[in-house]
Amino acid sequence: MWFRTTGAEFRSMEPGERRDRLQGLVDGPETAPGVLAYLDGAPVGWCAVGPREEHVRLVRSSVTRPADPGETGVWSVTCFYVARAGRGQGVAGALLAGAVSYAVAQGARVVEGYPSDSGRRLQASELYHGWRSLFEDAGFTEVARRSPTRPIMRLTPG
Repeated sequence: MWFRTTGAEFRSMEPGERRDRLQGLVDGPETAPGVLAYLDGAPVGWCAVGPREEHVRLVRSSVTRPADPGETGVWSVTCFYVARAGRGQGVAGALLAGAVSYAVAQGARVVEGYPSDSGRRLQASELYHGWRSLFEDAGFTEVARRSPTRPIMRLTPG
């Protein structure tokens, strides 16, 4: 819910309210808020993906604001979570591929990501945006960079 709310909205919500709002997105008639990965029948990963305009913080951020204001059909991959049991097994790459496939099936013309690119080895807790090579390996290219460590990367599926 962090990317889908303003800072003030997020701070004003109790954790239970955030969980309920996310559950409402899952249960609602609109698109799902992300994709899941399973390993041996157990969930081991999550990737948030959705229309860029639904991610208020992306649009307002000086780092991730649209490189192409007004362009429609852009979906954003905003965060990943891979449980310890799934790490080192290609789960993040599978999640990204699943997020792109889902976005395209829902009508996305372009898929964006905002990975970390610090030039140093990142700890697991720093990888929730994904990392540059993860996106490059999936065919994304950098289209803008307003921060030394956060490129905007895009894929035009097709």
